[in-house]
Amino acid sequence: MSNLNILIVEGNIREDSEFFIKAAGSSAADNLKNLILKIEPSANTEIINPGHDDETTNALKNMSKYNGIVFTGGAMRINDMTDVIKKHINFASNCFNHKNKILAICWGLQVCSTAAGGKVNPGKNGAHIGIASDVIINNEGEKHFIYKDKKKVFTSPAFNFDEVSELPKNTTLLSSDKVNNVMGVSFNVGSSEIIGLQYHPDYEYFQMLNLINGRKERLFVNKNFLTEEEYENHVSYIKSENELLNFNDRTCEVRNWLNYIKN
Repeated sequence: MSNLNILIVEGNIREDSEFFIKAAGSSAADNLKNLILKIEPSANTEIINPGHDDETTNALKNMSKYNGIVFTGGAMRINDMTDVIKKHINFASNCFNHKNKILAICWGLQVCSTAAGGKVNPGKNGAHIGIASDVIINNEGEKHFIYKDKKKVFTSPAFNFDEVSELPKNTTLLSSDKVNNVMGVSFNVGSSEIIGLQYHPDYEYFQMLNLINGRKERLFVNKNFLTEEEYENHVSYIKSENELLNFNDRTCEVRNWLNYIKN
């Protein structure tokens, strides 16, 4: 196959992207692009934002040229159901009409799940604040290509307040943790094949720590942390996990997906 053509779907509105750039060093889409190019230097990447109608119209017109589509994370929350959120969901629905291989990360998973008939709600067991601990790959997950060479129990960067509370029809659950039952899934809708991850193989812990710091006031208002000590302990825990994580382990799923779409 010639060079991979990958469409990256930005999950943030402009204001949220500005926060991501300041805290994490790049927008969600650029962060994902940088990782893809690190793994596949010859890949061609194109970034669009579903909030911009001209960009989605053009992408849908040229859908056959993409080997794969990645929906990134983002700071919006599905149940706010603003006009922009509806555009993200609508674009995912339109993608399903084409033969696509889709990797949907965090917000992207929630968008694609909603577009496929699933439901998203605030997490019943709380939130992932920068980290997801002890994610367990189930028997189905162990057989799935996305988890090739991944440890059966792993810890990963993650940041989400909402979860997929009702799976789309014919979804295979691949992994779970104590916070979110739905951490990794696979489902087919229309002509598309979607792999969804609720955590972030595309982010590093130092970026998560910067995002936590930038959202500190909000995290206390939301009662994610009740005391400064609790907050500092959590930050220390993430720093300790950072020492244990290497690039190949963290990015395993993205590499496996890129290898898959070459076929």
